[in-house]
Amino acid sequence: MSDRPLNARVIPSIFTLLNLLFGFAALIWTLDRHFHFAAGMILLSVLMDSMDGKVARKLAVSSDFGKELDSLSDLVSFGVAPAILIYTAFLRSNLGLWGVLVAAVFALCGAVRLARFNVLNISTYFIGVPITFAGGFMALLTFFNEFLPWFFYPASLLILSFLMVSTFKVPKLGK
Repeated sequence: MSDRPLNARVIPSIFTLLNLLFGFAALIWTLDRHFHFAAGMILLSVLMDSMDGKVARKLAVSSDFGKELDSLSDLVSFGVAPAILIYTAFLRSNLGLWGVLVAAVFALCGAVRLARFNVLNISTYFIGVPITFAGGFMALLTFFNEFLPWFFYPASLLILSFLMVSTFKVPKLGK
């Protein structure tokens, strides 16, 4: 075992990879029809995503690699995992093939949102609703399935899809 300390540049990536791991776990829990566990994994991804950038800035180790890894992780955790979760839990039995389309629109808009974020480099506000919010919100809604009608879920996916790719300026918290 080496006496060398952990390279500080690696630490933010650990949080980012945990984000991805929890997103992957959400997909597995969804396949096993454990929807509340899946939603919990997405919410843990939100926590990890909120920490990776803060840690990178605190340690002064922000990098293009970290930014790209974060976007790839976010697409899985906040685009694909919530779309599959909502499709499996609420859309498949009610909308069939139309449910696939609604879920796909959410994931695709999330990918566009992330790509746009990466090329704009705006630090004071977001253009469009962040995918982290959209995916986390859909996961949170899963816990209220006994109180919400099924059609609330596809409507929410479509509204959030539009908001992610919109040109609305959304203030960054703490700025």
